Amino acid sequence: MNIKEMHYELKKKLNKVDSQQYKNLLVPEIDVALNEAQELFVKMVAQPRLKSYLGFEKSQRNIDDIRTIVVEELGWGVTNNIVTLPSDYWHYIKGSVHCTKAQCIDVPCRLFIRRHEEDFENSPFDKSSFEWRHVNGLFNENGIKLFTDNTFTINSVDLVYIRKLSYIHNAEDFGTGGYRLLSGILLSGTENCELPDHTHREIIDIAALLLMGELQIPGVDQKVLKLNLNKLN
Repeated sequence: MNIKEMHYELKKKLNKVDSQQYKNLLVPEIDVALNEAQELFVKMVAQPRLKSYLGFEKSQRNIDDIRTIVVEELGWGVTNNIVTLPSDYWHYIKGSVHCTKAQCIDVPCRLFIRRHEEDFENSPFDKSSFEWRHVNGLFNENGIKLFTDNTFTINSVDLVYIRKLSYIHNAEDFGTGGYRLLSGILLSGTENCELPDHTHREIIDIAALLLMGELQIPGVDQKVLKLNLNKLN
């Protein structure tokens, strides 16, 4: 669906429940709900907080759901063993590190993301090792801090990650053909959802649920049940 079709489907769902409540909704409000819904959808697929959810790449369906926003960044630069994350970075999937030791140049090593409470660098079994082809990393405010055993250097990193979503909107149907976000960014024209078409109805269901909750419209329980059933299918 394009964004206009998503607006139409969302309006239709809300009108079926309570047409009087829906009449006060503006284009920017619908856009906000759709953007919040697609963000929640990606989080449920990519980084579920509950163990009962499958998580990304645990099923082919999940892979297909967000494949359009999975990025492979090769040869990303490293400065003082710090990887500055790309501006569109959202969630980490995996990485590898290219290292050099003596005559062995640009050798790929697996990147292991560690927890901060782990004492991995003081363990002979867990510390970074060129011979074992693995490098430890920790996420911090600067990006990813990489660790060596001081016998090899790190040249670059290959990152696979989920990128941020573009802000979908139907700004051309509002007022004079546009509106500003609270951040001050002026939107005009349209921006379609980047996720595969087969996810759009689920996103609309989530958006409808969010709006129904805000407007205190009856029927929220039934919508929650439908969403839970979709996760199991």
